Amino acid sequence: MGLVVQKYGGSSVADAEGVKRVAKRIVEAKKNGNQVVVVVSAMGDTTDELIDLAGEVSPVADGREFDMLLTAGERISMALLAMAIKSLGHEAQSFTGSQAGLITDSAHNKARILDVTPGRIQASVDEGNIAIVAGFQGVSQESKDITTLGRGGSDTTAVALAAALDAEVCEIYTDVDGVFTADPRVVKSAKKIDWINYEDMLELASSGSKVLLHRCVEYARRYNIPIHVRSSFSGLEGTWVSSEPQGGYSGQGEMPVEQALISGVAHDTSEAKVTVVGVPDKPGEAAAIFRVIAEAEINVDMVVQNVSAATTGLTDISFTLPKADGKKAISALEKAKTSIGYASLRYDDQIAKISLVGAGMKTNPGVTATFFEALSNAGVNIELISTSEIRISVVTREDDVNDSVVAVHTAFGLDSETDEAVVYGGTGR
Repeated sequence: MGLVVQKYGGSSVADAEGVKRVAKRIVEAKKNGNQVVVVVSAMGDTTDELIDLAGEVSPVADGREFDMLLTAGERISMALLAMAIKSLGHEAQSFTGSQAGLITDSAHNKARILDVTPGRIQASVDEGNIAIVAGFQGVSQESKDITTLGRGGSDTTAVALAAALDAEVCEIYTDVDGVFTADPRVVKSAKKIDWINYEDMLELASSGSKVLLHRCVEYARRYNIPIHVRSSFSGLEGTWVSSEPQGGYSGQGEMPVEQALISGVAHDTSEAKVTVVGVPDKPGEAAAIFRVIAEAEINVDMVVQNVSAATTGLTDISFTLPKADGKKAISALEKAKTSIGYASLRYDDQIAKISLVGAGMKTNPGVTATFFEALSNAGVNIELISTSEIRISVVTREDDVNDSVVAVHTAFGLDSETDEAVVYGGTGR
């Protein structure tokens, strides 16, 4: 008997019928001889509705109380799912994140997991129960307050529990049949990937792919937990994310000797761009700018510094960051204007990031040229460029994002000639 951790997103349990459908799938896994632990998200758009409600009550929500509010959505889901499983004749127990042993730091709304002590979960499954855990939440090691892990944090909850319980696999159920070569909502001809390694999946997730959260993939890679991404609306084999090909790899012949040239194209419209204009081009200036950003607890993505003007000795530094942190970043930089000595700030939240990911690109010349030619032929202008060994990312206008993704996807021969990707509902997580 093996232990399986399953995670179901909000679109899978959006209503009573969805909850009952998920309960039947969970019971089926139990009947197959597995011990089953389930992590569940809030139903449908419950979290968004709670956020909107908080905004109506208070323009600036207190971090502690905001977390207490948001965790209510997952508690509703876990209790309803346990009831549905019991109605099918199987025993189930529901647990909050703190009851499940998810220990975090004290950063409200974006806490990080420090430790997992799943004693109660292990005891429950040993007694023959199906354990249902509320995702997205934990308890602060220091303050003992309830914390949340940030949007999409249920993925991380599931993988963390899988690692702590030494599970055979962590199954992430969503509203698409797996990981695709592009967002199937944008590229209807996107192909499902049978297997992808942790590194490529981490780049896709960090670049905007909605199927998996990058923190979840990072955690899985660290503890070598195989992830199986599949749909709760169908019985099809999904996508395996692991260090080596496994599961239902459906390629012809033997397993691939080398990783595919390109794994996929991702896009992200949740970022904004800040440009610090007129920065003295001397040692320490960039460090001063990003120290201010770091002290404001803001994560930076792409960074580009222009060549300084010979006549003035000044340069511009541009970087991207989450839109949600835009105002905070501008405020922090304005307070430090005198000490840094820049001329002005520009803020742009109408941008999009397009990323091409694939381990094979580092050994294949011409990838960069093909990428830029595809964007040029689509009439798309590039504002920023960032690269790694297995990724090329560019910033364009938000209005150009769909055309950009389709053009790049086609240019690299990723279009499916037969099946059209099916999206069953929801947002892709």
